[in-house]
Amino acid sequence: MFAACGIATAAEPATTWPPIAPSPADVQTSTAHVPHEDLAARTTALVHEGRWADVVSICETSARKGTLAPALHQQYDLAKLHCDVARRHAEPAFRNQLGGLSESDARRVYAEVLSRIGSHHVENPDYARLVGRGLKAVDVALDEPSFAAVHAAQATPERRRLYREQVARIAATQPVSSQAEAESLAAWVARAGHSILGVPSAVTLMEMAAAAVGGLDEYSAFLTNGQLDDLYAQIEGNFVGLGVELKSATDGLLVVHVIPNSPAERAGIRAGDHLVGVGGRSIGGMSVDEAAHLLQGPEGSLVTLAILRAPAPARAVTVRREHVEVPSIEQVRMLDASAGIAFLKLTSFQKTTAADLEAALRRLDAAGMRSLVIDLRGNPGGLLSAAVDVADLFLERGLVVATRGRSPDEDFNYSAGRPGTWRMPLVLVIDGDSASSSEIFAGAIRDHRRGTIVGTRSYGKGSIQGIFPLEAAGVGMRLTTAKFFSPHGLPYSSVGVEPDVPVRTVARPVDGMIVAGSTDTALAAATDVARRMTLRPAARPSGRSTAAR
Repeated sequence: MFAACGIATAAEPATTWPPIAPSPADVQTSTAHVPHEDLAARTTALVHEGRWADVVSICETSARKGTLAPALHQQYDLAKLHCDVARRHAEPAFRNQLGGLSESDARRVYAEVLSRIGSHHVENPDYARLVGRGLKAVDVALDEPSFAAVHAAQATPERRRLYREQVARIAATQPVSSQAEAESLAAWVARAGHSILGVPSAVTLMEMAAAAVGGLDEYSAFLTNGQLDDLYAQIEGNFVGLGVELKSATDGLLVVHVIPNSPAERAGIRAGDHLVGVGGRSIGGMSVDEAAHLLQGPEGSLVTLAILRAPAPARAVTVRREHVEVPSIEQVRMLDASAGIAFLKLTSFQKTTAADLEAALRRLDAAGMRSLVIDLRGNPGGLLSAAVDVADLFLERGLVVATRGRSPDEDFNYSAGRPGTWRMPLVLVIDGDSASSSEIFAGAIRDHRRGTIVGTRSYGKGSIQGIFPLEAAGVGMRLTTAKFFSPHGLPYSSVGVEPDVPVRTVARPVDGMIVAGSTDTALAAATDVARRMTLRPAARPSGRSTAAR
């Protein structure tokens, strides 16, 4: 959820707008039931092999829950630094901008990053730790081929040894307990990198700025030009692309979801397909970011994909990149017309979600809706304001969510109070990928006893991130500014929402549809709950006077 600068989100960026998006499920299942000793051995082996993305994958869930051992956390953080450097410097727009950035502008970026952390982050800043992680990040960058080839051509082993010795002397003689001291040390380090290694001072300062943000918590992050644009596209619910949600696979990329009415859908691409080539190039073994950049391009341009749908051989599919609208409401239909059980899937929380949901409810009401099942599975969240507005459609009054931060400016109570409440019996379906705004909505329904929650425990993300564009360089930062709590004061972080009716899922829907021969047990349970609930004569909203928020 993005609260600062007029935008508040309770989630990681939604997974439908970028060309590639790992889902929380990929992270959560990677370490399930793995003993600590096995996790430590696997992590150490992967570190030795330089498989940084795999280290992040197997450690991320434990890190998010705060259960990762300190020694493993150091390896995990090292892996994050490697992945972040590689991702940033694989982005052409960021590389181009970095090449023209002056030292003075980079110093302004670093100062603004530290200032925002000092004024808005949910915890008091430890400037020594922020600088220390920045020094480590520069050292990591020198090991990354994509960085070293462009910015550190003079970084021979001997020069790197001299650089490390010089940085160690600077750090030992300059204590860091304030923003001013952090800026001073960073400037000295940047100049040492330039004089000894030939790395432009602006480049060193930007790496230190990115590392400072990325080490704060699991959700704060430095945003390149492209990432910032993608984030705004997510909030607006539109982007230029193919209209597919992808995640990494051994042979390339797996199509997880195809957006309705998108170029990909019209080209016949389906969930479950494997993307194994782009523009005549095989993407097997390619990093996610490299593959993502091959898929990107201007509106109207064409790209040829190699699509594998087993057991048939790969086939070539040409798709035009177009402006794609990402719907947050899908599969609006009657599950059981005779019983009046309606259904819809809420995929994310965007600016228009509440209005789109109300329009869907009116269509369902006209079709005879007497109870409603809302599927929140896989919903990563989105705008805090959208979660509040959606909850307000079903709650007559009362607190929806409370936010609490280090600064009193981050403390808000968001309450229901607009006229027009839908009163039909309500069932929400959640799973381990229902995060953030999904949890705000489900938690409010639970605490107000407005409906029944069915499924498995939700993701457990209970913090708000603010988007802060940085003036000097066109980049930005996503910063955790507060934590949020349910109407009864219950936390969501690392806890999530427990369902009223737990369901063990034996088959997960693919692209919202169940694979042939399997059963969607969670949806079946939700339908049964809706059927057994006391049905009221009307689902239509009732008007009332507006209560002040």
